[in-house]
Amino acid sequence: MDQEFIALVVSERSEGGFERSVTTRRLADLPANDALIRVRYSSLNYKDALSATGHRGVTRRYPHTPGIDAAGEVVESASADYKPGDEVIVTGYDLGMNTPGGFGQYIRVPSAWVVRKPEGLTLRESMALGTAGFTAALSVHQLRRHGVTPEQGDVLVSGASGGVGCLAVVILSKLGYRVVAATGKADAGDWLRQLGAQEILSRDDVRDSSGKALLKERWAGVVDTVGGEILATAIKATKRGGCVACCGNVASPELHTTVYPFILRGVTLQGVDSAETPMPLRAQMWCNLAGEWKPSPAAFEAIAQTVTLDGLSPMIDAILQGRIRGRVVVDLGG
Repeated sequence: MDQEFIALVVSERSEGGFERSVTTRRLADLPANDALIRVRYSSLNYKDALSATGHRGVTRRYPHTPGIDAAGEVVESASADYKPGDEVIVTGYDLGMNTPGGFGQYIRVPSAWVVRKPEGLTLRESMALGTAGFTAALSVHQLRRHGVTPEQGDVLVSGASGGVGCLAVVILSKLGYRVVAATGKADAGDWLRQLGAQEILSRDDVRDSSGKALLKERWAGVVDTVGGEILATAIKATKRGGCVACCGNVASPELHTTVYPFILRGVTLQGVDSAETPMPLRAQMWCNLAGEWKPSPAAFEAIAQTVTLDGLSPMIDAILQGRIRGRVVVDLGG
C-alpha cells in the first residue's frame, strides 16, 4: 500500500530561511513504525509553530511535517490492541517533532503512542482538546492529587486565554473550583467568564517585583502556563500546603525565587510533562476529558475554531505573535 496524501511540509530554502507549503506525499515517505493512522483532525500548538519556523530545538531535520496532535482511524496495526477502523488519539512523544506529525493526512507511529478514543468524545472534540486539554487535565489532576479542594479557596490560572489556560479554567470550573483567570489580553474577560472564570486579573496583577520572599497567602492552587516572574509570584502567594502546577514557559523558562514558600508554608511546585506521560495515566486523563471533565458544547464552540491545511499557515504566524485565543482545530478532510 503506497498511496498519495496531502500534508503541510516545512522546507529549508537554499538561500536561507524556511518555507511552508501544502504538498503531496506518499505513504512510503513515512517512517517504518507499526501503526498507520488516517488523520481526520489535528490541532495547532505553540510547539507546532516553532517547528514550522525551523526551530532546531524542536525539529532537527527538514523537510518536515509538524503536528504534535492527531486523531483518526487505524489503517494498519501490528499490535493486537488495535484493528483497522478503530478511532484513536496520538499526542506527545516525538509526534510532530522529528516524526512526521498530524499536519498530514497519514501518520505512522509506534502503537505504544496510541490511545483508543473514549466513546464520550468525537474525533473533532478530541483535537479541540489535544495536547492543551490533556496538559490542563494533568495539571488539575496534580492539584487534586496534592489535596487542593474547592473548599480551600481560589485557584489561579495564568495565561488563561491560551489553549492550556482556557481549558484549565473550564475543567476547574466544572469541578466546582472558584477560578481566577490571569491574562494579558484585555478583551478576553467576558470570554473567560463565559468559560467559568469568576474573577479576571491582568498580568500586572499577578506579577510582583518587590523582592519579597513571601506574599500574602491567596491561592489554594495554581495552574501556571507562562513561567518566569508570574510563576515566582504565584509561588510566593500560595497558601500553606497549596500546590502550583507548572506546565509552560511562554513568558520565560527562568525561575527566580527563594526556598521560603517551600520550607515555611509547605508549598508544592509540581512539574507537568505531557509528552512522556505513562500510558495508564494518559488513558485515565482522556477518559476524564470524555466524562466528568468534558467541556460543554457551548464551551467547545467558544474555545475552538477550525481551519483546513490551506488556512493553517496564517494561524501559525498568529500564534507566534500571541494573537490566538483558545484552540485551533485542523480539519484534514473526510
